Amino acid sequence: MPDLPTPQDATEAALFSECWDAVLSYADLCTSGSTAAHQLATEAFTLGMREARAAGTGPARSAGRRAPRLPMLPLLLTAVRTTAAAWENGGQGHKLDPDLRLWLNSEKADRYTGPPLQRPLALRGLRDMQEHDADLLWLAEVEALPLPVVARRLGLDLAQVSEELAQVRGLFRDRSHRNHLDTPMDAQCRSYARLLDAVTRSAGADTPEDLSRHLATCVQCAEAAACLRLHGGGLPAALAGGVIGWGGLAYLERRRRAAEVRLGAGRPEPAETGPPNPGAHKARVVRNGLLVTAVLVSLLALGVSMMPFGSGTMDDGSASPGDSADRQPVAADPGTTGPSASTRPPGSPTPTASATHASPTRENPDPEPQGTTSSAAQDDGGPAPGTPRPAACTYDYSLVNQWPDGFQATVTVTTTQALDDWRVAWSFKDGQEVGQMWDADFSQNGSRVTASAADYNRTVAAGDSLAFGFLASWQGANGPGYAFTLNGESCAKA
Repeated sequence: MPDLPTPQDATEAALFSECWDAVLSYADLCTSGSTAAHQLATEAFTLGMREARAAGTGPARSAGRRAPRLPMLPLLLTAVRTTAAAWENGGQGHKLDPDLRLWLNSEKADRYTGPPLQRPLALRGLRDMQEHDADLLWLAEVEALPLPVVARRLGLDLAQVSEELAQVRGLFRDRSHRNHLDTPMDAQCRSYARLLDAVTRSAGADTPEDLSRHLATCVQCAEAAACLRLHGGGLPAALAGGVIGWGGLAYLERRRRAAEVRLGAGRPEPAETGPPNPGAHKARVVRNGLLVTAVLVSLLALGVSMMPFGSGTMDDGSASPGDSADRQPVAADPGTTGPSASTRPPGSPTPTASATHASPTRENPDPEPQGTTSSAAQDDGGPAPGTPRPAACTYDYSLVNQWPDGFQATVTVTTTQALDDWRVAWSFKDGQEVGQMWDADFSQNGSRVTASAADYNRTVAAGDSLAFGFLASWQGANGPGYAFTLNGESCAKA
């Protein structure tokens, strides 16, 4: 007689259904191909479930309490990182992203497995919370799920979930503050601990100049500032970077895009049958130094940029961009007319670049060249100069974050025609080089970048928008992209 399914089997099947796409998304960031991504995600899921079972059967469980551990989804994501480390140590490192391999062999990775008091503050704070509270915080902040969805998933009262989330944020801050004080630190950091707690409690509190300078150079205190400051929008990045580690911020952006696709315009997100960003041009980053410090630098920047004093530095990035070189726009690959799917809900606000996103020692260069009939656009198959006709599309290029040598940006293109495939191209005038892209595949030829639709977002309705994001390198100047085309047709600036 065959064994009957147990309640544990049913629970794990439900968890697989809820968590698989997130685990696979992060595994895809960590690997060099879709086959390896599926293998890594499968092994990590098995490891994570084994750890969850072990945490529920030890002495703490016998005493009627849960052994401290992460909630299920971040537990599975950290299992991806752990499994990747096992691959590296077991001779399968060639399947991993080259920059992840560098990170795994650096002292930065040791923080996640070393002495508990030296581990990232967000990781410690989330582990210290009740599992129900930690789940709520992670799903709302990192996975970017709407509160009604979170309430249904966790069995919460929809009328009270917003208030409960606010309380959970406060609990996380309290745990982070306590853990920060317990962390071994030098005398200077200790002297700033109480002041840091005070200035991060209020959105309007001024940050003294000496503390601002300290946060610009001390990773440990900047990490604490990111966890303690609940306003300003930095909490999701603090959680993703501190808990996941390598690739945390790229994962965060992927999950936000996935939520927008799933919920935007009432269109359901297609079932994921492969890695979120497949293709021959899967992003690879080449600046080793920035990669090795990616998570720490990003959290450092969050601490500084969220301080109301002066003009903060936005140091956000989770993968290291490539070296930049001075190059002129050249012809892009021949264009093919094609589709794209909207990844931004109609009517949702589009972030715009501003001086507050720039490094305090570097200014954004002059505005982009005027006109849409540049030589780069013509090389991409756009209309010849002097052909007066309405633009077939508009574009918005938004600088999201910037740090020394690297930056994050998003591109949103609105089309006047329905598409069943799409290809967006543009030029950089300052030698920027794209290192990683999500929601599109990419290639770069000199200063000309071409982004093409992923398998899951090819179709776009007339009047709708497509969007994608990327990480890139810069040196000296970081002017916005210009001469945008959609399937060879010139786009006007929105």
